[in-house]
Amino acid sequence: MDKIKLGSQGLEVSRLGLGCMGMSEFYGTADEAENLRVFQAALDAGITFFDTADMYGPFVNEELVGRALRPVRDRVIIATKFANMRGDDGSFKGINGRPEYVHQSVDASLKRLGIDTIDLYYQHRVDPNVPIEETVGAMSELVQQGKVRYLGLSEATPEQIRRAHAVHPITALQTEYSLWSRDPEDEIIPTLRELGIGFVPYSPLGRGFLTGQFKSPDDFAPDDYRRHSPRFMGENFQKNLTVVTALETLAQEKGVSTAQLALAWVLAQGPQDFAPIPGTKRVKYLQENVQALDVTFTPEELARIDAVAPVGVAVGERYAPRR
Repeated sequence: MDKIKLGSQGLEVSRLGLGCMGMSEFYGTADEAENLRVFQAALDAGITFFDTADMYGPFVNEELVGRALRPVRDRVIIATKFANMRGDDGSFKGINGRPEYVHQSVDASLKRLGIDTIDLYYQHRVDPNVPIEETVGAMSELVQQGKVRYLGLSEATPEQIRRAHAVHPITALQTEYSLWSRDPEDEIIPTLRELGIGFVPYSPLGRGFLTGQFKSPDDFAPDDYRRHSPRFMGENFQKNLTVVTALETLAQEKGVSTAQLALAWVLAQGPQDFAPIPGTKRVKYLQENVQALDVTFTPEELARIDAVAPVGVAVGERYAPRR
């Protein structure tokens, strides 16, 4: 698999990464043995870029990633995140960007992962009550201490990105981006390219919706959070399904799966600076995603996709309000 330079600080990753969140939480139950097979299939395919966070599980996803990747530590790039606080019972306890919490979090993540250095460390969400300069200043100390190699942000605004980058070079921004979440095209992606920051699109398959496998909200498992997510509920679901149906037609004409069309479209938007991280719990879907790397589009095909899924096409907010 081809590799790209993610950002301008020297980090090199595989063209496609693997998001590991769903292996532990949010998308229904998972099987650890199959998860480990997914990791092996990813490695066999040339994927070297793996994404987790302390909040996934909570906490247990980092342990899983550590178990799977420690034997090949010298071959992989491990990214994790902090700032979203969770209780042991799974409760959400807010966002914390205080410097002392940065240091506590990295030590806990290193222990769970069982590694000495985190390759890419993200602030998962920006704390509205702590200046981002203070948070990134503490993250910079982690680089000096050798606990972290490169710094990243997740879901930050252009202004926050600029302020953070002025304190310490930011290597990558992670934000949701797909055919039904194209908002970053307006200001975020131009800002990243201006500053030499790489882009890591998460949920490039629209949280699985753009694969075409879900035709009703009842298709989600009882413990799948998408049952309570605005875009997947009631009338919103049905309206969004019309977009997927149109994409299915385009995919059939091209002889690829709907998932491959959607993922290949994201890859085509940033051939030199995007490293999407689709997640999966199944080897067959991992292999399907990898094959999207071979899909190319003519200008006419891209125009047809754009007409079906323009900016703002999705109905409903990306996240339900925090309780």
